[in-house]
Amino acid sequence: MTSRTLLHPILDDEALTRRLGDAEARVLVEWLVEQAERLGRDEPPDSAEREVRRLCRRGRAIARFVSLWCHEHAPGAAGQLAASERFVWPLPDAAVEPCELMQAIVSYETDALQAGRQRGRGLNT
Repeated sequence: MTSRTLLHPILDDEALTRRLGDAEARVLVEWLVEQAERLGRDEPPDSAEREVRRLCRRGRAIARFVSLWCHEHAPGAAGQLAASERFVWPLPDAAVEPCELMQAIVSYETDALQAGRQRGRGLNT
């Protein structure tokens, strides 16, 4: 499967960047594109497509978390979302810039994905 085919679910999904500023939206989309390109190289087509769709769903939830925490100043709702989505990265302990928060989250997600690949399976969600 070409990586271009895997990019459609990312680039065509406006919900991924809804309620985000340009900087944090760029960080999220770039991370998803990097993951899709890796999956296109390393996984069978069906598996890669399924994983990209799962990552897009996770990306929408991450975007919503950042929006709730930073733009809507609703840490309680963000915490509930984090619990329901089983986000295991640490929650911010204070106000944080949205782009910084998004960078920290995708860094953690990348580390978790790599650890899952080393164990021979994807991220548990």
